[in-house]
Amino acid sequence: MFDAALRGATDPEITGVDVARRPALGATASDLLAADAVLLGTPANIGYMSGALKHFFDTVYYPCLDATRALPYAVYVHGNQGTESAVRSVETIATGLGWTPAAAPVVVRGEPGADDLEACWNLGATLAAGLM
Repeated sequence: MFDAALRGATDPEITGVDVARRPALGATASDLLAADAVLLGTPANIGYMSGALKHFFDTVYYPCLDATRALPYAVYVHGNQGTESAVRSVETIATGLGWTPAAAPVVVRGEPGADDLEACWNLGATLAAGLM
C-alpha cells in the first residue's frame, strides 16, 4: 500500500513536487515543518493507529500546532478489524492540529487487492497534485 501511494505521489505527470519519505518513528517536527502536505499510513492495531504513528503525533503536536494549520493531509489504514476507529483517531488528531483532509481516507480490510492498491495510488497522486 505504501509503494502504491508513493508511486501515485511521484507520478511523472505531477511536476514540481518533491516527496520525502520518513518512517513514523524517525519523522521529526523539523520534517513536518518543512512539508507542504503529509501522507500518513498505518495499520489498525486493536482499533487504533499504530504506536509508531501515535508517537509521531505526540512528538510533533505542540511544536507544530500553530505552524502547520491548514496543512493538507491524507491517510490510508490497513487492518482486519477496528479500521474505523483507527481512521477516527488519526482524524481527531489531524483536526486538533487544524490540518485539512485532501481526500477521503483509504481503508483496506484484509489482503489488499488491485482496487485497494489503485485507491492508494490515487490517494498519493491526489495529495501531490494538489501541491502543483
